[in-house]
Amino acid sequence: MDRPRALRRWHLSWAEWRAHPWRQLAALLSVALGVALAFSVHLINESALSEFSAATRTANGEPDLSLVGQGPAGLDEQWLPRLAGHAAVQLVHPRLDLEVLARPLPQADRPAPAWQALQLRGVDPLTVSAVAPALMPRATTAAGATSDEAGSDAPTAAGARPAGLDLLDPERLWLNPAAAQALGLTGPTVAHATHVELLVQGRTLRLRVAGAVGAAGPPLAVMDVAGAQRLQGDAPPRLSRVDLRLAPGADRQALLADLQRGWDGGPALPATVQAESPDDSQQRVSALSRAYRVNLTVLALVALVVGAFLVFSVVSLAVAQRTPALALLGVLGLDAAGRRRLVLWECAALGAVASLLGLAAGTGMAMAALRLLAGDLGGGYFTGVAPSLRWDGAAAVLFGGLGVLAAVTGGLWPAAQAARLAPAQALKGLGQTTADVPPAWPALALLAAGALLALLPPWQGLPLAAYGAVAAWLVGGIALVPRAVHLLLGHRGPGPARHPLLLLALQRARRHRGTATAAVAGVVASLALCVALTVMVASFRSAVADWLETVLPADLYARAGEPGQAGAHLLLPPDLPQAAAALPGVARVQPGRSLMLRLSPRQPAVWLQARPLGPDPTRRLPLLSAPQPAVPGEVGVFVSEAVVALHGVAPGATLTLPLEHVDGGGVTVRVRGVWRDYARQFGSIAMDLDDYRRLSGDPRLNELALWLHPGAAPAEVEAGLRRAMTALGAPAQPLETAGTAQIKALSMQIFDRSFAVTRYLQAVAIAIGLAGVAASLSAQVLARRREFGLLVHLGLTRRQVLQVVVLETAGWLGAGVLVGTALGLAISAVLVFVVNPQSFHWTMPLQVPVGQLAELSGAVLAAGLLTTALTARRAAGGDAVRAVKEDW
Repeated sequence: MDRPRALRRWHLSWAEWRAHPWRQLAALLSVALGVALAFSVHLINESALSEFSAATRTANGEPDLSLVGQGPAGLDEQWLPRLAGHAAVQLVHPRLDLEVLARPLPQADRPAPAWQALQLRGVDPLTVSAVAPALMPRATTAAGATSDEAGSDAPTAAGARPAGLDLLDPERLWLNPAAAQALGLTGPTVAHATHVELLVQGRTLRLRVAGAVGAAGPPLAVMDVAGAQRLQGDAPPRLSRVDLRLAPGADRQALLADLQRGWDGGPALPATVQAESPDDSQQRVSALSRAYRVNLTVLALVALVVGAFLVFSVVSLAVAQRTPALALLGVLGLDAAGRRRLVLWECAALGAVASLLGLAAGTGMAMAALRLLAGDLGGGYFTGVAPSLRWDGAAAVLFGGLGVLAAVTGGLWPAAQAARLAPAQALKGLGQTTADVPPAWPALALLAAGALLALLPPWQGLPLAAYGAVAAWLVGGIALVPRAVHLLLGHRGPGPARHPLLLLALQRARRHRGTATAAVAGVVASLALCVALTVMVASFRSAVADWLETVLPADLYARAGEPGQAGAHLLLPPDLPQAAAALPGVARVQPGRSLMLRLSPRQPAVWLQARPLGPDPTRRLPLLSAPQPAVPGEVGVFVSEAVVALHGVAPGATLTLPLEHVDGGGVTVRVRGVWRDYARQFGSIAMDLDDYRRLSGDPRLNELALWLHPGAAPAEVEAGLRRAMTALGAPAQPLETAGTAQIKALSMQIFDRSFAVTRYLQAVAIAIGLAGVAASLSAQVLARRREFGLLVHLGLTRRQVLQVVVLETAGWLGAGVLVGTALGLAISAVLVFVVNPQSFHWTMPLQVPVGQLAELSGAVLAAGLLTTALTARRAAGGDAVRAVKEDW
């Protein structure tokens, strides 16, 4: 393209922007909003994931290979000398991880401080610097700074030994910055031999805080591994993992083969011990939030999709309005390809400007979200980290390109219309009197392709084919709007003949039904997505409510820990169930034990829930189908849908659980059925409590379910439980209690808060769709000034002309609402039956909230008619009358 021609096209495009800035602005803002939402979600999630991964790497170090003990068994420390003697192993570093509660020592004149959850890590002070330097302790100076901060020559606190020797003291503790901040021990207080109180497996201990470690991430305390083992009380010494640094040139696969068969005449590696590489840990961290991140990004692209249809609406009617100008350019020598390039160039320029605005807005939104929400976005995957913004240039190019692509895609059909224009006839006003109606077969082909895509399996665990099905159905359904107008308005009975205004509106709506696609494309797209989200959320909410009715049969629940801090590491006194059963008002008590097990090194851990299941588990668990019969001599378990999807098990299959056993191996159980668990995305396993205790030798508990007598006061029972814990020697043990109604109400509040963002996206999508209607109708009004002026000259009042426009648009909007609702129902089926199972491994029945959908469709129709009325008020004005004189 030569420079003068390019400049002329720039001038023509700029003239169009200056002539109708409001119309271009509507499309620009919609595309910019889509880019901003998608880019901000990407920046937030990537920043949080990078920070979380970096914290995990610094805390875990960079070993060549790790042996991780699973479940209560852990890893026998007798493996240390055997591993150290292997020719391929250069360094062995043992580690013990404990989940504990900590708080500063209570003061006599102050209320007891709240317990804070943190991870206690026992390390070997002689080898930790070679594997995980960030866990090496730093001595604290008298001024409260670490030795690294004060300088290598700074004196340590009075009486202190070098930091490496201090770590050998089993009474000393070292805190990372997050732990020190959580406990309120930042600044000079750490240097003054501060003591903290720990709650470890039901026992309270007092340790001295001697300094800090540089590991980032969630609250972490470090101490000598032998001292950490002693904190377990009477439990046999064990390790959580052993990190290995291999000798130069050593073959990791050969070492793994030796471990699995026993290379020195000793036993092989137990089934409860898994070998992990650093890549496995990174994969596991990424898998925690991958589906959540992808679905959030796709949800944020809703505005971009609607924006593409708004560009289509605006540009289609702009081409129709500029027909004389395009025809003149054709007569003057601009060929069909040149007219097509002109329209697409304008769309690309609009997309580029919108993308730049969206990237800037998305960056600001991400910065605000990271400051206010710490990168969590409600998913709960990155707790304990405070990420800073990591701007991604490659992602900016990608999302900016998506904005340009959306704008260009929206302009493809209008550009084709401009190319098919016959310049001489159009210049004389002898062109087509009705808008082109696209053929039906491409739309039907898209609908069929969408149906096929919805049947495809996920790609690397992501429902990308399902998202493709949604896009195909949106485009195909919108292309069928003219056919829907024809079916809705195609047959005229005797009624309209008695109403000339209605007849006039119907006749024009039928003859110009091709224009309906451009006029209501944004409304159809936004309504379809809103209907789909409404049905999906309603289905999920109904399923969760029914699930809570099944899994919460008791009147009162208690578990170890304070609200928000309960976990598998917090335990209840072993005699508490008997004491609770003796309380006034308590009819029955059911104890339970829950803990996390890792079935695969590359997948997140699953929850094992041990509780009495009884002879009929269908009364205790929401099973998907009838359970398989119990086999004598075998242990039966029930797995959630996520375990089936992530670990490839099915009813009738066997599963090895990393529980302690007499032969040191895992426990083989048989899967009897699959149940729904909406609380744990990565899976859970339900086992009878007696089977768990017999197989693991673990009598400990951390949950209680209590059935009360009629008329019993839950508050009095809760107070009795706390008194019983004090009598059993656990006065400091925190206890969380809640009634069934309270748990259900809180669960539904959390659910509604988690899906609140969908309501905002629905409002945004509807607003963008209505903006498209306003832009389209405004363009039509300007293009039809002569027609409206002629109607005024023929005797119609301004109000009657306005009624014609509203009635005409009502037919288009009615067809658009019908198509949008039908598309929304089809898309909701994909979200419920395909996207949710493939992303989050949950299934649920489809619930169609007819009342909500009727209100939504009615509100869209009413808002569209109101927008039409406000936009068309200029239709019968003086401009329309003067426009007729232009032909005299």
